[in-house]
Amino acid sequence: MFEKLLSKLEDPNYPLLGPNIKCLKFWGLLLPEEKTFMRKFYICVHSCMFCFMITEFIDIWYIGSDMNQLITNMKSTMLAIVSVNKVVTYLWWQKDWKNIMAYVTKADIEARTSTDEENREIITVYTRYCRRISYLYWLLTYTTAAAVIALPMSYWFSSSTYRDNVRDGTEDYYQVVSSWVPFNKNKLGGYLAASAVQSFATTYCGGWISSYDTNAIVIMVFFKAELQLIKNRYVKQFDSCLSPVMFLYMIACSVMLCSSLYQTTSQASFTQKLLTTPYLLLGVSQLFMYSWHGNEVSFMSNELIRGIYESGWWKKATVRREIILLVGTLDRPIEFTAGPFFNLTIAVFVRILKGAYSYYMIIIKK
Repeated sequence: MFEKLLSKLEDPNYPLLGPNIKCLKFWGLLLPEEKTFMRKFYICVHSCMFCFMITEFIDIWYIGSDMNQLITNMKSTMLAIVSVNKVVTYLWWQKDWKNIMAYVTKADIEARTSTDEENREIITVYTRYCRRISYLYWLLTYTTAAAVIALPMSYWFSSSTYRDNVRDGTEDYYQVVSSWVPFNKNKLGGYLAASAVQSFATTYCGGWISSYDTNAIVIMVFFKAELQLIKNRYVKQFDSCLSPVMFLYMIACSVMLCSSLYQTTSQASFTQKLLTTPYLLLGVSQLFMYSWHGNEVSFMSNELIRGIYESGWWKKATVRREIILLVGTLDRPIEFTAGPFFNLTIAVFVRILKGAYSYYMIIIKK
């Protein structure tokens, strides 16, 4: 039954990107070509989500000096900024993204016509890998969203002190995410209305993250597997689309990881720690997947020039000049960047984790 459900995500026109394209369309990142009702609907939803992000900033003003609430707000706000930035850039550069996906699909279909057994095995392996990483990442993202939505309810049922404090008016209701609303969200009716809006925003934000990230990761995997077939201009085009997003994400991720780590270690209830942990795992896994696969592409591009050094180039003096020219041509490794300062590598991933831990130590010492 589960396999039958997953088979519905496949598209014969897109043998590699089929599930990812359907996910992009479902969450409105890949808009319909015609000016239909659904296109207007998705634009309206994206606009509402942008407004919701603004309310998260407004709520910071009302939080004041409450450090715990401020940390909670910053954690969700950083993720919202990254998510909205992904959507805005994806819609703005939609033509470029479609060109990239069209090229990937065309090259992938051509590769699948090969009768060479080794090539077919490579295609099977990277297709299976892309499916697994997409489905598992979707599961992680939606589980995290569900945990965030369920946290206030679990807090209510697990803590009698919290229930009594809310009834006495000495403590406010625990929110799904911290955001401002134009009504009193500390009354039951207003709280339920605010929770409904926040739950929808959390779910939709999870959809944005899952569809954007898995699509980008699958394209990275394809670039690794088909490195010799990729034209440089498509790699540069993909990097120009992804680099500004990843630059902001590298900065936001440090704050988000630090906030999640602080909350996980400072929560008194085991249930709260358990429900906060997936948020921390999601932040680490997002950064790790981008860094890992960016590192894989760089490694494979460097492997090309290693083949020359490992050959018997020194045996014939007549071919050394041609070898030098070939080395100069191949000595241009492909590197995906996060703005002008970072490359998507494992080394940068470790530096981000160290930075987040340093910020965390500063907070707990204060």
